[in-house]
Amino acid sequence: MASTIVSLISILLICIAIAQGKNTLYTTKEFSVSSSVNNDGICKTIVETQGYICEEHTVTTEDGYILSLQRIPAGRSGKNATKPPVLIHHGLFCDGIIWLLNSPEQSLGFLLADNGFDVWIANGRGTKYSSTHTSLSPNDMAYWDWSWDELAGYDLPAFVHYVYNHTGQKMHYTGHSQGTLIAFAALSQGKFLDMWRSAALLSPIAHMKLIPSKLTRAAADLFLANDLYWLGLHEFVPYQDVAIKLIEGLCNTLGVDCGQILPLITGPNCCINSSRIDFYLSHEPQKTATKNLIHFSQMIRTGKIAKYDYVNPLLNVLHYGQVVPPTYDVTKISSEFPIFLGYGGQDFLSDVEDVKILLNEVNAQNSTNRVVSFKEDYAHIDYIASFNATQGVYDTMISFFNAH
Repeated sequence: MASTIVSLISILLICIAIAQGKNTLYTTKEFSVSSSVNNDGICKTIVETQGYICEEHTVTTEDGYILSLQRIPAGRSGKNATKPPVLIHHGLFCDGIIWLLNSPEQSLGFLLADNGFDVWIANGRGTKYSSTHTSLSPNDMAYWDWSWDELAGYDLPAFVHYVYNHTGQKMHYTGHSQGTLIAFAALSQGKFLDMWRSAALLSPIAHMKLIPSKLTRAAADLFLANDLYWLGLHEFVPYQDVAIKLIEGLCNTLGVDCGQILPLITGPNCCINSSRIDFYLSHEPQKTATKNLIHFSQMIRTGKIAKYDYVNPLLNVLHYGQVVPPTYDVTKISSEFPIFLGYGGQDFLSDVEDVKILLNEVNAQNSTNRVVSFKEDYAHIDYIASFNATQGVYDTMISFFNAH
């Protein structure tokens, strides 16, 4: 049965690849920067329209990616921030705008500004407003040669150092999903302890072996991202035909009703305002690298928090100096560093059982510098889009920041 499923998926992928044609599979050197010019960026389209001051900044990583960073230096009253900076980082398939899509009373970016914090919103590589590079075009396969290893090793340090150097202050950090994973990777290596005051990690991603999503697990077990990568699809665009056909084919093979795809992947989100779904979809989802999805599938299959596995031992030795990729040991995160962890009982990606393993490893139950917030009815997206997250999560998190 398993071999039959693999064969069906392989045939599906080949058909998709042929349908997409050479222009999709093999990139050219043509380059347009129109999609990444910030004249009509997040500040003008989302922040300033709500009555807030907003600044557009750019940060260049050591490997050449030019990233967008928005700053909200004052609350809606116009009063400048009196509290430390907060750097906010989004998750997979999102960009920084996700923190601003509800009303100012419900969106974390606005709430932090209105509570006196100096807010900085990051946009990772490959997203709409962070799609340029010093020498590469998004049309180049090499542009998409990265996983979350590079987000942790290049993007996050670039954002952190920029905010620290610009403000001269230690900052708080907030991440959701993939934004928590890159923080765990950095903290496990002892990074940023001299620049961060604390970290608030929502829907934390670390161990993923026990996730209950049948769709996500099947995609990981069948190596679907690997197949896409070797077919030449290094850029994964979740809203284009190739991804849609892939998901439809997987759903049909598994006998799963994918009419409502989001709950099958994230869990049944309890508290998203259904009247705003079309507005959300006008801004999200964002692109990512297929290699990044391969890296996540490796985590699901192994349960480990490790660097990208090139599978070929010689390539691993070339990259890491050893046959097996190094792991990120979260038990090494300093017990003195304050961490707020928020997770939900209905989350299919940051699931309860995997999070319990993580909580034990970071000594969440015994350290006075750990605060754990559990919401039984929350799934993965509720932590960034819920209409009641202010009272349920953000107020407690802001109190945590105020205490540090």
